[in-house]
Formats: sequence, structure tokens, C-alpha cells
Amino acid sequence: MNKLTKLGASALCGSLAAISAANAGDLSVTGGVDMSWISLDDTQTQNPIGIGSNLTFTGSGELDNGWGVALSVANTNADVYSNTNVTITVPSLGDFRISQGVSGSGINRIDDVTPNVWEEAYGTGLGTAINNVGGVSGSANIEYTPNMLPDGVTARLAWTPNAGGSAGSDKTASGGAGPKGSGYDITVELGEAILGTSGLSLGAGISQTDQDQTSTTYNGDVDEKTMYIKYAAAVFTVGYQWSEEDLGTAANEMQYDNSGYGITFQVNDDLSIGYNHWESDQDNTADVTAEASSFQVAYTMGGASIRLAEASSDNNKYQTGAAYDRDATTISVSLAF
Repeated sequence: MNKLTKLGASALCGSLAAISAANAGDLSVTGGVDMSWISLDDTQTQNPIGIGSNLTFTGSGELDNGWGVALSVANTNADVYSNTNVTITVPSLGDFRISQGVSGSGINRIDDVTPNVWEEAYGTGLGTAINNVGGVSGSANIEYTPNMLPDGVTARLAWTPNAGGSAGSDKTASGGAGPKGSGYDITVELGEAILGTSGLSLGAGISQTDQDQTSTTYNGDVDEKTMYIKYAAAVFTVGYQWSEEDLGTAANEMQYDNSGYGITFQVNDDLSIGYNHWESDQDNTADVTAEASSFQVAYTMGGASIRLAEASSDNNKYQTGAAYDRDATTISVSLAF
């Protein structure tokens, strides 16, 4: 190796070291467990006792050039790997987050923000299979959050090169050669600092995923959009949300129009009550509206929470008939560590 090459290699290594070397950071583990009992009227519940657990590993630090780095690794029930995301904060630009999907990116961040004190109306064990917007969150993606916008404005742009690729490990590719290609989500949320009204928030998002249209199955891309309004005043919070999803199918054209609302009341620092309702219209050869409603109570004492949900649903899985209507009472105890 000649001196010039040596000099270039040394300069390159020095630059990489300045970017990649991180100061001592923190790594912590948090977790919890949920224990539930569910009673489904006129339906065989089998064993009604359920246990859900989760572990989350989080780390943070700072690079020598002042960039911040953060890591999150999530494991859900039965210690099953869920998601990893790495966030790099560039002071003059904002946050760049590389995520392995599953949830929490792009339009999925705001898929349903209607107020509730525990879970969405369809999230208490009814088995509704209600379809909602998801965007690129189900795939490995990169999300950018700029930091130069006015106070009260949060915008995000998420992009995936392959909507079929999810959780590939280091130096591997993931996902098959399915119909979906690249996709992007754009979301904007406005808070009281820009709206000028205390407790008021607005949000909207769009998503588009390319889809192979050479087959007879699909004749369009996947298009999704949503918007919401939420207002909190004293002990009350109310909100409404609408969303739409077009799957781009050629035969039995499939589109979902969703709407929901919620209201919560903070009785005191520990006790909250709320009501949540959601409807989803499936538009194809046989239009069906699936809907769910839930009245919920939540009580928190330290690291323990007790929740009760009285819920009902109609036309689960977008099927009609008495067998697809359900009523359920769900009791849950959660412990955080």
C-alpha cells in the first residue's frame, strides 16, 4: 500500500470513528403483565382466563458529533419478538427512525385516536376483525420527523422500499415477491400551540402503496387516508375520527369507510370512565357494516391497573347473522415493572 492510499484510509477511518463512536449511554428493561377474564354471552368462551406479557429493551446515547441515538426492542406475549426501531436525532434536521414495522409508524400512529380509558371499542376480545388503515407500518420502513416546523405542528414522512418486507436481520432481505411494492405515508398533527385553543388537536394522514396490476386480481394501488379531531376540557375528552381504505382489487372491489367517536371522564387522579364506538363499512359486492361499542372503567393504583369493559359488536368479520353478533364482559388486571 502506497503512502497516499494509507493517508486516504486513515482519513476515512477517522471520519467513521467520529460519526459512529457513541458516548456511554443507558440500557434499561421495562415490562408488565395483563391478566384477564372474558365472558362472551351466548358464545362458548372455553377457558376465559388470559395472560399477556411484554418486555421492552430501551437504550439511548449520543455520538461524538452531537447526534442522539435511541434503541427500542419490543417482545410481546410469551416473549415473542415484536419490533425493533432505531432513532437517530440530527439537531438541525430532526429524527430519522428505522423500524421493522408491526406498528407505530406513518399513518398507523393515528389509525384510531378516539378517546378511551383502556382499549378501542373493538379491542376487548370481541373478535370483530374490523379493518383499519395501516400504511407502511406493517413493513420495515424509515420515518422522518422534521424539527424545524412551528410549535404545535408535527409532520412525519414514512417510506418502505417493499411493503412485503418485515423483520429481516442484519445483512438479509425480507419479504416475498408479492403484489405490493414501495409505499409512503404522510401525516400532520396540529396542537393547541398552533390552533390557539387549549385542549384542541387535529390530525390527518394519507398513504399509498404501489401494487402490481399486471394480474387480474388488482387494478389499482392501495390508498388510505384518515383525519381526526379531539378536544380536552377539564375532566372531559371527546373525539371523532374518519378513515378510508381502498385495496385496489379488481374483482369484488374492496373499500372500507370507517368512523368512530369516544368520550372519557376523569373522575379523579385514579379513576376514569369512557364510552367508545366504531363503525366500518365494507364496500364490495355485498355491503356490510361492522360495528362495536364499549363502555369502560379504569382504576390505577401505583403500578397496578384494574379495567372493566362492557362491549358489544355486530356483523363481526363483515358477516351477517346472529352468530356474528357478540356481547362481552372483560375484566383485566395489569401490573407494570
